[in-house]
Amino acid sequence: MMDRRLGRPSRALLLLTCFAVGCAQMKGIPERYLALRDSELEYYREVATEVDFPTHVETFEDDPLAGSEAPLRITNPERREVRDITLSEAIHTALASSEIIRDQGSFFSPNNTLLRNTVSAPSVYDPALSETGVLFGNRGVEAALADFDAQLTSSLTWSRNEQVQNNLFTSGGLRPGQTLAEEGAQFQTRIQKTLANGGILAVQHDVSYSGNNVPSRLFPSVFTGQVSTEYRQPLLAGHGMEYTRIAGPISQAIRGVVGVNQGVVISRINTSISIADFQLAVRNLLKDVEDSYWNLALAYRTWDAEVVSRDAALGTWRTLRADLEAGRRSITDEAQAQETYFDARARAESALAELYSTEARLRRLLNLPPGDGTILRPIDTPTTAEIVPNWDISLAEALTNRVELRRQKWQLKSFELSLQAARSVARPRFDFVSSYQVNMFGDQLFGSMDDDSGDTMQGLNSAYETLTQGDQTGWTLGFEFFVPIGLRLAKTQVRNQELQVAKARAALAAQELEVSHELAEAFRRLDRAYRTARTNFNRREASRKRLAATRASYDAGRQETTVDLLLRAQTAVAQSEVAYFRSLIEYNQAIAEMHYRKGTLLMQNNVQLAEGGWDPQAYTMALRQAWARTHAFEADPLLHSTPEPFATGETQEMMPFTPTEAMQPTLDELLAPLPPEVGPIPKEDFQLDNPAPLAPAPEPESDDREEELINWTLPVPSTEGEQHESLFAKPGTARLGTE
Repeated sequence: MMDRRLGRPSRALLLLTCFAVGCAQMKGIPERYLALRDSELEYYREVATEVDFPTHVETFEDDPLAGSEAPLRITNPERREVRDITLSEAIHTALASSEIIRDQGSFFSPNNTLLRNTVSAPSVYDPALSETGVLFGNRGVEAALADFDAQLTSSLTWSRNEQVQNNLFTSGGLRPGQTLAEEGAQFQTRIQKTLANGGILAVQHDVSYSGNNVPSRLFPSVFTGQVSTEYRQPLLAGHGMEYTRIAGPISQAIRGVVGVNQGVVISRINTSISIADFQLAVRNLLKDVEDSYWNLALAYRTWDAEVVSRDAALGTWRTLRADLEAGRRSITDEAQAQETYFDARARAESALAELYSTEARLRRLLNLPPGDGTILRPIDTPTTAEIVPNWDISLAEALTNRVELRRQKWQLKSFELSLQAARSVARPRFDFVSSYQVNMFGDQLFGSMDDDSGDTMQGLNSAYETLTQGDQTGWTLGFEFFVPIGLRLAKTQVRNQELQVAKARAALAAQELEVSHELAEAFRRLDRAYRTARTNFNRREASRKRLAATRASYDAGRQETTVDLLLRAQTAVAQSEVAYFRSLIEYNQAIAEMHYRKGTLLMQNNVQLAEGGWDPQAYTMALRQAWARTHAFEADPLLHSTPEPFATGETQEMMPFTPTEAMQPTLDELLAPLPPEVGPIPKEDFQLDNPAPLAPAPEPESDDREEELINWTLPVPSTEGEQHESLFAKPGTARLGTE
């Protein structure tokens, strides 16, 4: 007895000692370890935050930088093979290889979306991401339909408890101080499904087992439980199919208001909005590709004209230098020619650098490496025919085809449906509730003998036997009512949705007016570009005539023709050449701009958006569902089981994907094959081909506009005079030279 009494203080002292040691360590007392070794503090870190790098770098099946070479620069003008490319080929390459869609405006910007925030960068995955969204407020159709999936829950637990009865007067036959031993088990299974009308149907099965050592019980152990069915139907707030398809099933634990934009319809609208965003990105990419293509064509023409001017200035300088050495010219004339040459040389170098930069920007949009041993060269002839669009038809096309307007209409439809659902929940919650159950009771869970047990008048041997007999039943029927006094939160939500609808309608009206202004500006730019191109064409012809006359006068030795006039005439030819081709390229870009503002740019370039192929089994399942719906029984005419449609058919730009029986779900068969590539020309020197002659302009109505008497044609430049060799000159073709 003495040892046991001394043992308790010893254990308490041991616990107190351990607690004191822990407190001492917290106060800075050195720690002691059993295993000591001489080593540095390998795991000690002085900082908690630092710049880290991921340990695993994802590899790519196709290296985007494979075969990449150093970019072209004016300091190392390498001779590279010219790759002739058409505009349609450039558009096809850009659309076929751009999983992440680039834009021209963000390039070389600190706020480049592709580098700073790839999550918001448009891509071909965006419609699928929206379709498979699961977050609140951004759910896809499948996530919204998941609210109607049947929910199955099941649990099985066992328990045992022994407790001394500390009571002089116990019931059940136990003696005071005797131990009460209890055993139990609980099994519960419930399947619940939300219906399209907002109702909730549930079927539940419970089984309980209890047993103890109380002598006075009828059965020492017994199985009880029931099979029950429950049904709840909203009658005011959140009732009906319209609300459910817009906002989703209403929550049972409602607190005045619920989300009104989580239904299948809103999710489908969100998918349509994501498709519109994707179409906008594709349209903008196509516009950037077309603008870059024509800018590169202009860069070639500009560089070619500047090289001609540089060579002409160089020839004049050499002639004057020889005349200066012979004493026929002054040093002032020679110095002016020298200065003009270096000015022309600087312009030529700037034009070449701009050509390289423009070619690189087009490469970026086409998802090509910065350098691959070739250099792109546009070969399409710019359009020179006058285009006179009809204002009324173009405005109707713009209001019909602009993706921004369709997107805003979807947004407005979403707000209108959300307002309808918000008005539904701005009412009290009044639900009909009901349940029906069949109870079970038995000495055993299962049994084949229909015998009485416990000296009763009926057979209670098997619990499931009593369940199947259906003699022990129960039911409930009633209503539940809940309302926050005043419904302030729900009414605030209604007001918010009303303001959202009002703003969306005002925005749609403003967008339509903005589209009309944009289209009007596109008309003005188209008209200005064409008129400017005609004028610059006449200016170029006049500058060539001026140069020919000035050179003839200068060669004849006339005193009124100075070196300054000759140099100015040579420079004017280059400037007029560049101005003409710039205005001609601006005219072609204005045509693309007009289609862009009308919303017909994709149709103009034969680009259609379609859903990719699915697994063939998916089409089989869809066909089976369509067959089942077609041959189903008609619903009661009094039931509103068919909702109103909220979307119309496809537009001309958005074509449905129609699979064939022989379709294989491979990307190669879904995409059109690439056009045959133009092989590189195995020559050292290349130059742009001259475009085909333009159609002559109509004769002027009067003789007052003499400048338009010149035919609106593009004659082949003369091959006489000084020529130049360039990196991109093609032998055997007409070259731009001085006359």
